[in-house]
Amino acid sequence: MSNILAIARKELRGYFASPIGYVVAGLYAIVFGYFFAIGLNWFVRQSMQAPQFGGGPLNVNQQLIRYVFMNSTVINLFVVPLITMRTYAEEKRSGTIELLMTSPVTDFQIITGKFLGALSLYLAMTALTIIHMAVLFIYGSPEWKPILTAYLGVLLLGGSFLAVGLFFSSLTRNQIVAGMFTFAVLLLLWVIDWLGSLGGPTFESVVSYLSLTGHLEDFLRGVLDTRHLVYYLSFITFGLFLTAKAVDSERWRG
Repeated sequence: MSNILAIARKELRGYFASPIGYVVAGLYAIVFGYFFAIGLNWFVRQSMQAPQFGGGPLNVNQQLIRYVFMNSTVINLFVVPLITMRTYAEEKRSGTIELLMTSPVTDFQIITGKFLGALSLYLAMTALTIIHMAVLFIYGSPEWKPILTAYLGVLLLGGSFLAVGLFFSSLTRNQIVAGMFTFAVLLLLWVIDWLGSLGGPTFESVVSYLSLTGHLEDFLRGVLDTRHLVYYLSFITFGLFLTAKAVDSERWRG
């Protein structure tokens, strides 16, 4: 466990030793803040107009927070490739991968440590959004349990994205190539459910199940379904398994 934590700390320090960590966190905070401001402005206007048309009070969780989180998850398509593209590709380019492979650590420890390091950065940038949630608690009365469920869904979605990024970074020594392949595959998994209308009911259900964002909907509604938990955890495990195979093949070639 100590080796895993040591690798995770090294990865996290590496992000903030270069502009990547600051750029990613700043980009995420700015775009999330934009979505929050737009959503809040719409929510306030709708709340003021609702009594005029005989409508009841709006639900801040379902009609603001849910849509802000769903819209803001598109940022992951851009920031996750920036986080993961250097994890293995930079090690290969600089030649430190040989030192890492010959050190007294297992492939499992290396992969887990790098994943936790990247996940720590993802958690740090997601934590910046707590400021916006605090504003809602100061001036309103949202329910905190659905918010925690939404954060869990966002965390699992981010972990799935990171697992894909680690795999592609382990395949090449070029960071740009790793980032572009990661973005392309994540975008495909983002919109794959659009293909459902092209086939029959079975095909539609399959592509709907494969959609990464489709499993996020219930989390954002405040519903904790074990089916979605199993999906995300299985996806992360499979991504790390593929990374392990790629690292193992690199060790044999070396």
